[in-house]
Amino acid sequence: MTETPHYRLSQLEALEAEAIFIIREVCAELERPVLLFSGGKDSIVMLRLAEKAFYPGRIPFPVMHVDTGHNFEEVLAFRDRRVAELGVSLLVASVQEAIDNGSVSEPPDGTRNRIQTPVLLDALEKYAFTAIFGGARRDEDKARAKERIFSFRDEFGQWDPKNQRPELWNIYNGRIHLGDSIRVFPLSNWTELDIWQFIAREETQLPSIYYAHDREVFERNGMLFGVHEVCQPRAGEVVRTERVRYRTVGDASLTAAVLSDADTVEKVVQEVAVSRITERGATRGDDKFSEAAMEDRKREGYF
Repeated sequence: MTETPHYRLSQLEALEAEAIFIIREVCAELERPVLLFSGGKDSIVMLRLAEKAFYPGRIPFPVMHVDTGHNFEEVLAFRDRRVAELGVSLLVASVQEAIDNGSVSEPPDGTRNRIQTPVLLDALEKYAFTAIFGGARRDEDKARAKERIFSFRDEFGQWDPKNQRPELWNIYNGRIHLGDSIRVFPLSNWTELDIWQFIAREETQLPSIYYAHDREVFERNGMLFGVHEVCQPRAGEVVRTERVRYRTVGDASLTAAVLSDADTVEKVVQEVAVSRITERGATRGDDKFSEAAMEDRKREGYF
């Protein structure tokens, strides 16, 4: 007697199917989508899901990176290599160019995270994108936890958390007014552990800084920052060499490393499984400015 086939999906397979459905739905409903691709692990997973969503065809939209000029060199090299492999169009919105032409002013502390937002909004207006895929997840921050998968933005790119559309039974309303746009987060229901389990299953390549390596670091505000051209120790901050890795990748001036011996994807999965603090909470200096730092930036038009 033939056994009944087993059709039940694992948690990871269900998350993948949901994300691919969302990507396809956006491309069916909206005219000009774009995927934000920084070379970080979440955007790498997003690009892999987009590749699978349209296989054997090519990804039918470009990718865009808001380049602050404070990026890790390993991440930029990986970004360029990956888009070349897939043959997708890469658009770069440069914060340095915006500073040079007077569109934005560099803050006194030299960090550039907050001035990414006007550069992003200018690029979206320039190319008239109506849907912007991002790799944000709800487990990262409380502001992201209350944001819908389809996050509607007005003509100024602003988000109103009190004016969000219901998303019942995975039905998404993509209707927008002229000038409005949607930020779309297919990874909303994923966790950091899900991301790493997907990377392990797909044998996805990542920038080397996601794995344990020796690096010169110094301690600031309880976090370990790597010595970098745009992140130098201040008086009294002692430089030492530690075995570290990066859980998340942003600007080198604001992203801290964590002590780790996890130099393979399997070891990272084990490490993340027992972690009790999100990667942004543990390593992102830009989220320490205030209790509502992320929500304030999202209201202004941030990812």
